[in-house]
Amino acid sequence: MQTYSLLFYAKKTKSNPNFSAIYLRITVDGKRKELSTGKTIKSTDWNSNSGQFSGRSSHAKSFNSFLESLRTKMFESYNYLLNNRKVITAESLRNRFMGIDERTVTLVEAFTDHNNQIKELIGRGFAHGTWERYETSLRHTQQFMKWKYNISDIDVREINPAFVSDYEFFLRTVRNCANNSAVKYVKNFQKIINICLDNEWMVKNPFSNYKSKIIVTDVRFLTEDELESIKNKVFSTERLNIVRDIFLFCCFTGLAYSDVKKLAHDNISISANNEKWIKIKRTKTKVEASIPLLPIASEILERYKTNGKCVNDEKVLPVLSNQKMNEYLKEIATLCGLDFDISFHTARHTFATTVTLNNGVPLETVSKMLGHSNVQMTQHYAKIQDRKIGDDMKLLKKVLTKKTKIKEIK
Repeated sequence: MQTYSLLFYAKKTKSNPNFSAIYLRITVDGKRKELSTGKTIKSTDWNSNSGQFSGRSSHAKSFNSFLESLRTKMFESYNYLLNNRKVITAESLRNRFMGIDERTVTLVEAFTDHNNQIKELIGRGFAHGTWERYETSLRHTQQFMKWKYNISDIDVREINPAFVSDYEFFLRTVRNCANNSAVKYVKNFQKIINICLDNEWMVKNPFSNYKSKIIVTDVRFLTEDELESIKNKVFSTERLNIVRDIFLFCCFTGLAYSDVKKLAHDNISISANNEKWIKIKRTKTKVEASIPLLPIASEILERYKTNGKCVNDEKVLPVLSNQKMNEYLKEIATLCGLDFDISFHTARHTFATTVTLNNGVPLETVSKMLGHSNVQMTQHYAKIQDRKIGDDMKLLKKVLTKKTKIKEIK
């Protein structure tokens, strides 16, 4: 149930502490707004307990009558908002009292303003991909409103739990989004609602009882045989050979698409023992990744040293757009006889499992090379193959067998 209160209080003036200005404070659901009554009195004449002018003099009665008229006007403003089904906040009540037109904010307006701010901050706390995801979320939201209500926009105060529920249904059915994609789009929408709530553009939170959960899925990675098949495959077109090389480079370095795209010569350093290292701050986490270059990764870099695109862009590899790269990777998967689509994230998982962990590289070392801030993040990528488990158990069997023989001899 909504709470409402009104209080008159005195605040000593800066110019003369012997006098106080009288203010009116309105509180709705714990949030306050204050405004001046325009009246000033001697500080000693104010009764803070009753919130009135002290005494029974004609001046005191006149002053207190004025305060009561303000209280009545504020209560009338409250009833007006209530009877007309308006959103009642401390700000809307103050505005009604002062005769200020009520500000209405629409969903598309709030969403667009948020996205424009993200766009301005690209490279200064936000990645380009983040802005693109919110732009996609905005488009989905607009399509939903057209599909469900045949409208192009809506006052944020009209958004209720049914709107959220129907939006999620739309994403899962009409847009055919998988669970995790649907949940992420709804979460993006929820951020806009939270901004509206913080600014008191709406009062009731339509997400108060919303529950949905990201399902942790096992992301596919390449086995040694699958990795070899891609490595040894001869493609008839140069574009597929280039994309294959960049994909393999990521399989042997663990770099994500955004990191390999910006990889420059400055990110390649030579250690004291004359080995090449990649030193790069990850786009997503801003954590520095340190990766020694394996021979195959070094060979790929050498291959593109004089590539025209690399020279012009001052980058080490001729990386295309993420959409194009993943489109060509699907083609590569088909030509190599793989039974699943591969993407750049497949390369990162392959590095974490097949290339490193399955060859005995400690989890902590893999975590550092992946640029993770903690080992728990790495464990999500680290799916140990049965072959590795089998090899480890063989070693254990040998140890146990050896111990048994020693006991028998004794």
